[in-house]
Amino acid sequence: MNKKTDPSHLTHISDILSKALSKYRPPQETQITQIWEIWDLALGTSIAQNAKPDTFKNGQLQVIVSSSVWIHQLKFLEKEMIANLNARLNAPLITHLRFKIGEIHY
Repeated sequence: MNKKTDPSHLTHISDILSKALSKYRPPQETQITQIWEIWDLALGTSIAQNAKPDTFKNGQLQVIVSSSVWIHQLKFLEKEMIANLNARLNAPLITHLRFKIGEIHY
């Protein structure tokens, strides 16, 4: 098996992006790239199956949600979600969540 097809030599895209972004963006912006790594642990399986982080700008994290029912539920949990995410990120990066219905990619 050569290096290109050997799974043990694969590098996760988040590792590549974090390294590349750290050269061109301030530390606060590169910290937010960790959101995809900590999402499931910070929010739990049920939420993670129905909501995924999408974009981040000026403290606002846009979250893609599977349905309007989930948007309604997550609005009640917004403060708790922000607290859990910021705790896992070890920094108060997220100040607001914006929910949008869309396709959830795993």
